[in-house]
Amino acid sequence: MSNFAKPENALKRAEELIAVGQKQEALQTLHNLITSKRYRAWQKTLERIMFKYVELCVEMRRGRFAKDGLIQYRIVCQQVNVNSLEEVIKHFMHLSTEKAEQARTQAQALEEALDVDDLEADKRPEDLMLSYVSGEKGKDRSDRELVTPWFKFLWETYRTVLEILRNNSKLEALYAMTAHRAFQFCKQYKRTTEFRRLCEIIRNHLANLNKYRDQRDRPDLTAPESLQMYLDTRFEQLKAATELGLWQEAFRSVEDIHGLMCMVKKTPKASLLVVYYAKLTEVFWISSSYLYHAYAWFKLFSLQKSFNKNLSQRDLQLVASAVVLAALAVPPYDTRRASHVELENEKERNLRMSNLIGFNLDPKAESREVLSRAALLSELVSKGVLSCATQEVKDIYHLLEHEFLPVDLGAKVQPLLSKISKLGGKLATISSLQEVQLSQYIPALEKLATLRLLRQVSQVYSTMRIESLSRMIPFFGFAVVERISVDAVKHKFIAMKVNHMKSVVMFGDALLESDGLQNHLALFAESLNKARSMIYPPAKKSSKLSDILPALGETVDKEHKRLLARKSIIEKRKEEQERQLLEMEREQESKRLSEQKRTEEQEQKRLAAEYERLKNQRILREIEERELEEAQAFLEETEKRSKKKGKKAVVEGEKVTKQSLMERALNEQLRERQEMEKKLQKLAKTMDHLERAKREEAAPLIEAAFQQRLVEEKALHEREQQVKLSP
Repeated sequence: MSNFAKPENALKRAEELIAVGQKQEALQTLHNLITSKRYRAWQKTLERIMFKYVELCVEMRRGRFAKDGLIQYRIVCQQVNVNSLEEVIKHFMHLSTEKAEQARTQAQALEEALDVDDLEADKRPEDLMLSYVSGEKGKDRSDRELVTPWFKFLWETYRTVLEILRNNSKLEALYAMTAHRAFQFCKQYKRTTEFRRLCEIIRNHLANLNKYRDQRDRPDLTAPESLQMYLDTRFEQLKAATELGLWQEAFRSVEDIHGLMCMVKKTPKASLLVVYYAKLTEVFWISSSYLYHAYAWFKLFSLQKSFNKNLSQRDLQLVASAVVLAALAVPPYDTRRASHVELENEKERNLRMSNLIGFNLDPKAESREVLSRAALLSELVSKGVLSCATQEVKDIYHLLEHEFLPVDLGAKVQPLLSKISKLGGKLATISSLQEVQLSQYIPALEKLATLRLLRQVSQVYSTMRIESLSRMIPFFGFAVVERISVDAVKHKFIAMKVNHMKSVVMFGDALLESDGLQNHLALFAESLNKARSMIYPPAKKSSKLSDILPALGETVDKEHKRLLARKSIIEKRKEEQERQLLEMEREQESKRLSEQKRTEEQEQKRLAAEYERLKNQRILREIEERELEEAQAFLEETEKRSKKKGKKAVVEGEKVTKQSLMERALNEQLRERQEMEKKLQKLAKTMDHLERAKREEAAPLIEAAFQQRLVEEKALHEREQQVKLSP
C-alpha cells in the first residue's frame, strides 16, 4: 500500500534508496506506488517513475515486477496517452537489448583475455581440470555464466511485451514492432527454439482474437491498416523462418498468411504476394514438392509480368527460365501410392498445397487432373512463358520433351546443362527476390535426361550391354543409373531388367509383350469384321408402315405403363425423402432442445458459482474494510498520542497496515513502560542520595543536640538533687 501524498515523493525516496545501495527497497517502493489504485490518472511524473522502474527491473533482472508494472501502466495510459506506454516499452526493450549486448561483449573480451594470458601455455592447469570435469570449453562456460542469463531475460522481455499488447486496437502498431524485434533477436542470435515458441505465441494470439469477438478494443482485421500490420508480421515471420532454415515453421507461416487472407477475403498488395510466392518456392523445393514448386514459380512470374513495370528484359528471362526448368524438374511419372489411406492423405495434402498457391480445387475431383506436369508445361507454352526464357532453356525443353534421340540425347543435353549452370545471378528490378540460381535444377534435369534416354532406348532396343548404355549417359555412373531406373520401373514409367552376370540390360517384360499381342489381335479382329461387312452387307429391314404399326402400338402401351410405374416410384421416393427429412428435423430439434437445456443448466451453474464468488468477495471486502477501519482507529490513536508527545507517529512513505499499527502501539506502550521504570529507578536513586546527604549533614547536629541535652539533663539532675538535699 502506497502512502505518498505525491508520486514525486516516491520517486525521490527511490533515488535516495538507490544512492545508499538499497535497490531492492527502491524497486519495492516504486512497485507499491505503480500498483496502487490511488494513482490511476496519467501524469508526466508517472512516466518518469516508469522509466526509473524499468531501469531497476532490467538491472536486477526482475521480469515479473516489470510485467506487473507495465500491466498497471497500460491501464492508466490506454484511454489517455498510448504514446507514453510506447515510449516506456521501447525504453524497456532497449535496456534489455543493451544489457544482452554488453554481456556478449564482456564474454568475448574475457575469452580473448584468457586466450592471450600465457603465450607458452594456452590454458592454465586449473582451466584444463575444470574443462575436463565440466565437459565444456571456456567460451561455453563464459556464455553460460554471463550471456545466457541476459539472453533469457531479453527473451522474457519480448514475451512480456507481446502478452501485454496482444489483441488491442490501440496498441497493435507497438505489438507489430515488438514482434519484428523479437524475430530480429531470433535471427541475430540463431535462437531456433525461441523462434518456434514465438510463432506459437503469435498464432495463439490470432486464434484468441477470432475466438473472443466481443472483446473491448479488439483489432478490426477488415481495416486496411490492421490487416497490413498483421500481414507484415507474418511475412517477417516467414522470412525469419527461411533464414534460420526452419522449413516446417516456414510452411506453417505460409499457412498462417493464407488463413489470414482467407479470413478477411482480401487480396494483399502485389509486393507482398511476390514475397509470399518467392518463399513458397523455397519451402516447396526443400520439401521435394517439385510440382507445387513449379506452380509457385509460375505464379511469381505472372505477378512480376503483370505488376512490375520496371522489370528488365534480363530479369524477365531469368525468372521465365526458372519457371520452365522448375516444370521440367518435376518427375515425368506419377508417384502416388496405391494404399487407400495413403491416397486420402495425399489428396488432402494436394488440396492444402493447391490452396496455398492459389488454385481452388473441387475436393471431390482428382487434383492431379488439374495440377500436373503436362498441364503446367502446356500452360507455359500457351501463356508465352517459354518464349521469354533463354535460348539454352528453350533448346533443352525441346530436346527433353519433343525430340526422339535415343543415341545422341545425352551428348546434346550435357553442353546445354553446362551453359545453364552458369546462368543466374542477382536481380536488379525485383526487390523481394534477391537472386535466381538455375544451377539448382541441374541434378533434376540430368535425372530427367537419363529417364528420357532409357525410355527412348527401350523403344528401339530389346537388349543392350551395360558398357554401351553407360557411354550414352555421361551424367552418372551406372550405379546411379540403376537406382534411377529402379524407381522408374516401380512407377511403371519404363520396363527393363539388369543382368549383371551377362552385363546386359533387357528392355520390356512378359506382361507388356502379352498386352501388345492382345492389342494386335483385337485390332486384327476388328479389321476382319469390317471387311466381312463390306463383302456380305446385312439384309435391309422392311420399312412398310403396315408391319410397323402393330408393334408401335404395343411399344406405346409398354412405354406408357413404364412411365406410370416410374411416376409412382418417383412419388414414393419423394414421400420417403420427405419422411426422412421430417425425421431428421425432429432429431435436430430434439438435439437442439437438449443442447439448449444443457446450456441453460450450465449457465445456471455458472451463475450460481458466480454468485458464490461475488458473495465471498463481498465478505472478504467487508472484512478488509472492517480491518481497515480498525487500523484507521489505531492510526488516529497513535497520532494523538504522538502529537501530545511531540513525535511523528508514521514516517511518510512507510507502508501502514493494521498489524504494523498494532505492533507500533504495543511497542510504544512497552517503550513508555520502560521509560517510566527508568524514571522511577532514577528518582529512587536520587532520593537515596538526598536522604544520605541529609543524614550526613544531620549527624553532627544530632550529636551536638544530644551532648547539649546531656549537659542540660545533668544540670537538671544536679538541681533536683540539691533541692532534695536542702532542708
